[in-house]
Amino acid sequence: MITWLIALPMLALVSGGIALQLRRHPRGGLLLIKLVNLALMMGGGVLVVLAATTTPASAGAVVATTAPPYAGQALMGAAISVAGSSIGAAIAVAYTGSAALAAISERPELFGRAMVFVGLAEGIAIYGLVVAIILIGKV
Repeated sequence: MITWLIALPMLALVSGGIALQLRRHPRGGLLLIKLVNLALMMGGGVLVVLAATTTPASAGAVVATTAPPYAGQALMGAAISVAGSSIGAAIAVAYTGSAALAAISERPELFGRAMVFVGLAEGIAIYGLVVAIILIGKV
């Protein structure tokens, strides 16, 4: 909770600074945003590599139980499957939902058929969740 109390004002200040920079210098502001995003993405990549290659024993922690050597990778795979399927489902629902609304506005009797397609698009996220549950169950 304390992290959010510290991070939220900082996020508001950074957002305000970016908005001010974009108003004054649009091209320079976009370049600055791209550089900051690149730095954050590289930092995230470093954290992912560290999380994949280190073990609790190498971090100096006392390990009470013996976990399989692939436990960290299985959990990362579960996270990637949920994130990827959720993003894919969001994109699919965006397109099918807008097309369904357009079809329903012209012919209201197509509501049932349109909602089936939107539901199928939402099912993609459920498949990713099932894969994550299977991966976590293997650990």
